[in-house]
Amino acid sequence: MWLAPFLLLATSFVPSMQQDGNTSTTYPGATYPNAVSPDPDAAVDATFSPPYYPSPWGTGLGDWASAYSKATAFVSQLTLIEKINLTTGVGWEGERCVGQNGAIPRLGFRSMCMQDSPVGVRDTDFNSVFPAGVNIAATFDRGLAYARGQAMGAEHQMKGSDVQLGPVAGPLGRSPEGGRNWEGFSPDPVLTGVLIAQTIQGIQSSGVIACAKHFIGNEQEHFRQSPESAGFGFIFNDSLSSNIDDVTLHELYLWPFADAVRAGVGSVMCSYQQVNNSYACQNSHLINYLLKGELGFQGFLMSDWAAQHSGVSSALAGLDMTMPGDTVFDSGRSYWGPNMTIAILNGTIPQWRLDDMVTRIIAAWYYVGRDETSIPINFDSWTLDTYGYEYFYADMGFTLINEHVDVRQEHADLIREIGSASTVLLKNINNTLPLTGKEKFTAVFGDDAGDNPYGPNGCSDRGCDNGTLGMAWGSGSANFPYLVTPETAIQNEILSNNGVFQSITDGFAGMQVQALAGQASVAIVFVNVDSGEGYIDVDGNIGDRNNLTLWKNGDVLVTNVSALCNNTILVIHSTGPVLIGNYSSNPNITAILWAGVPGEQSGNSIADVLYGRVNPSAKLPFTMAETREDYGTDLLYIPNEGTGAPQVNFSEGVFIDYRALDRANATPVYEFGFGLSYTSFSYSNLEVLNVDNTSVYTPTTGFTTAAPTFGGFSNDSADYLFPANMTQVPYYIYPYLNYTDLETAANTTGYGDNSFVIPGSQDGSPQPLLAAGGAPGGNPELYDVLYQVTATITNTGSLPGAEVPQLYVSLGGPYDPNIVLRGFEKLSVQPSMSTTFTVDILRRDISNWDTVSQNWFISNYTKTVYVGSSSRTLPLSATLS
Repeated sequence: MWLAPFLLLATSFVPSMQQDGNTSTTYPGATYPNAVSPDPDAAVDATFSPPYYPSPWGTGLGDWASAYSKATAFVSQLTLIEKINLTTGVGWEGERCVGQNGAIPRLGFRSMCMQDSPVGVRDTDFNSVFPAGVNIAATFDRGLAYARGQAMGAEHQMKGSDVQLGPVAGPLGRSPEGGRNWEGFSPDPVLTGVLIAQTIQGIQSSGVIACAKHFIGNEQEHFRQSPESAGFGFIFNDSLSSNIDDVTLHELYLWPFADAVRAGVGSVMCSYQQVNNSYACQNSHLINYLLKGELGFQGFLMSDWAAQHSGVSSALAGLDMTMPGDTVFDSGRSYWGPNMTIAILNGTIPQWRLDDMVTRIIAAWYYVGRDETSIPINFDSWTLDTYGYEYFYADMGFTLINEHVDVRQEHADLIREIGSASTVLLKNINNTLPLTGKEKFTAVFGDDAGDNPYGPNGCSDRGCDNGTLGMAWGSGSANFPYLVTPETAIQNEILSNNGVFQSITDGFAGMQVQALAGQASVAIVFVNVDSGEGYIDVDGNIGDRNNLTLWKNGDVLVTNVSALCNNTILVIHSTGPVLIGNYSSNPNITAILWAGVPGEQSGNSIADVLYGRVNPSAKLPFTMAETREDYGTDLLYIPNEGTGAPQVNFSEGVFIDYRALDRANATPVYEFGFGLSYTSFSYSNLEVLNVDNTSVYTPTTGFTTAAPTFGGFSNDSADYLFPANMTQVPYYIYPYLNYTDLETAANTTGYGDNSFVIPGSQDGSPQPLLAAGGAPGGNPELYDVLYQVTATITNTGSLPGAEVPQLYVSLGGPYDPNIVLRGFEKLSVQPSMSTTFTVDILRRDISNWDTVSQNWFISNYTKTVYVGSSSRTLPLSATLS
C-alpha cells in the first residue's frame, strides 16, 4: 500500500491570506465625474484587489434551467467523497488526458477528460490541425468561426474528450510580441467577443464543453509563473501582477468574456499570474464579483495547470475545479483532495460552496449534452504507443491505451478554406496577383516555404521554428497528420502547367539565393515570425518574442531577392504584427500577403490565393505599425521588483493596438481592418434608424435565493479513511484521509479555528444582485438594440468577391478612443451588383463603465458612427441622435 504521498498532502493546505491584497471595499480605477469618461493618464491605484464574498451560487440563469434541474438531481445522490472527487484533478500524468478529475463508479460516471488545445486535440494522432484563432479573426467571418468550432468539438468528442481547453480571449493582445496572442483572436475586444462566442457555440454543438481562457490579464509569458521563470534564471517569490484599473478591465479585457458567458460557455479557466497583486485563481473580485456575479456565469471555473496557490482561500474565492490536481506536477500533494474533505468536516468551507462547485460542473455536462455524446477515452496524452500504462507516471495498469481513432472526417476542406479566407492581401501593384501558373520562371525562397527537416512534429509541442509556420508552440498545439508546405503546393501548381520551378529553403544561402533570384520572372519569398508558451525557449525567445522583426534571416532574404527580381511577392506567416515598413514602399516588391498560422493545409491555402482560385477577403485583425514604439505598450522582460512579484502596470488603459496609434496620431503601415481584394468595392447610402431611444436602462435589483445544499454527510472522520480494500496508485490524488484526527491529518495547528477566513465568505444567506448583472453576460438591457445602421456596398470591379464592411463608433468623450469597432459582416457581392450592410448598435456599444455606481451608462457626449473598409478608411459617417 502506497501512503507516503498522501501523508504530505495537507502540508500544502496552509490557508493563504494572499487572496485579496486589500480589505478595502472601494473599487480601483478612476471615477466618472459628471459623466465624463476617465482620464487614462490620471493616477489610478490598481495595485490592490478588493475582496468580494460570498461566492455566488449558480441558479440556472438564462437557458441553464434544465441543466441545473438535472444536475441538482444528480448531485443530491452523491456522497461527500464523490463530490470532492469531481472538484479535484487526479494529478499530472495520473491518467490519459492532460487533466482528469475523479470518477464516480457507483453511478457509472467516468472521470472527465480535460484536453488541449484551441487548434485541435493535443498529444494524439489521426487528428486535424486547424488554423489558429488569429486566422479566424482575419476572416471576420462568423460562419467560419462556428464551423471551425463545431469541427474541433467533433474531433474532441470522437476522441473521448469532455472539455476542449479553448477558445482563448486572454491574452487579448495588449502587446504585439505576446507569445500566445495567436491562440486568441484580436486585440480588439468586439472582434474577439463575436468570434469567441461563435467558436464556443460551435464546440458545444458537438457535445463537448468549451473552456474560455485565460481569465484574465494574462498578457505576457515572461514571469507568469515564478518557478518557470527560475528555470530561465529569474528568481523572485511570486508571479507577476497585471495591474488593471476597473474601467480598463470592463471596457477592454472583460468584454469578450462577457460574450463568452452570454454564449453559454460551460467552463472558464483562470490564469497563472496575479491581477492587482492577487492570484487570478483565488482573486475573489475577479471570480465572485465579476465572473459569477456581474456576468452571471453558470458553468465551472477551473484552474490553469498548477495555477492554484491555496486551498481554502481559492475555494471560497470561487474556484470550482483544480487542475491537474497536484500542487507540483507528479508530487502527489494537493491543495484539495483530502484537504477539501477536512475543510468540509471542520466547517472551514461550508457545504453549500462544495455543492455549488459540483453542481456547476455537472450542469455544464448536461448543458452540452454529454449524457448523450460521451464515449470512452480512446487516446493517451503521454505516449502514442498502442499499449502502455493507464497510470503513466505511476507505471501501473498496463493495457490498451491508444486506439488510434481517425477523427479527421472531411475537415481538411474546411481547414483549407479558412486558411485562404484568412490570408490578407496587403499590397498588389498593377494587379500582380493573381498569378496564372504559367509564368516563365517561378522561384520560391525561404525556410518558411519548406519542411521541418525533423518532420512536422519533430519538435515537441512545436517548440522550434524549422520549416514553414503551420502552428506556433506550446500547449496550444496539436500533432500534425501532415503539413502541406508552400513549396510543395506551388511546385504542384507550376508543374501542372509544364512550367519552370526552383526553390531555396535556406534563408542563409546568400550566394545561391542571389543567383536564383536573378533568373526568376516571379520570386515568392516566404518569411515567418514564431512565438508560443513560456515554458519553451526558441532562439532566446522565452515564449514572448524579443522584437517584431522577421526570423531566420528574413529581412536580409527579402532585401536580396527583391534587389534582383522586380516581381517579388512577399508572404508572411506570423503569430502577430511584424515591422515591414520598407517593403510596403519597395517598387520591386509587387505584392505582400499575411497568412498567419494556417494549420495543416498551409501550402494549399496560400496557393489558392496566389493563383486566383480564392479572391482574398481577409482583413488585418491587428495593426502593422511603422515602429515598435507606435504600439504604445511593451512587455516586461526584466523583473522590476527584486525578489518581489514583478509589476506590470496597464497604464495605457484601453489604448492598445489601433486605439493607441489613433490617440498618438501615428500613421500605420497597414491599419487594423485593412485588406485588399482582386476586385474593388464602394460604400454609399448610410442610414441610421432609431430603434429604441425612449427606454431607460434599469439596474438589476433584488436578492438571490439562499445557497442550496444537496444531500448530507457523516461528521465522523473515520468514515473518510482510505478503504482497507483499496489498491492505491502512487502519486494519484484521492479525497480520503490518513488519520481520524483532523488537525493531525491536516498537519498544521489551529487548522479549524477559521481565523483566516475572510468575513462573509461562508455566508449562504440571500445576497443582493449586482446592478450590472442579472443574466449570463450581464444586465440584459445592455443588449437592447438602440439603433440600426445600413449602408450600400457595391462591387465596382470585374470579379466576384467578398467585402467586410466595418462599423466604428466614436463615444465622444475626451478620454475615449477616437473610434472603437462595434460591428462587421462579411458580404459576398457579384460584379456591378450591390448589397446592404446591416448592423445593430446595442446599448452596450455606446456605454462607458462608471466605477462609482459599478454600472454602465451612456455619457452626454455626441456619438458618431462610421462605416468603411478599415479603421482608417471610413467614408461614411452619421451622428446618433
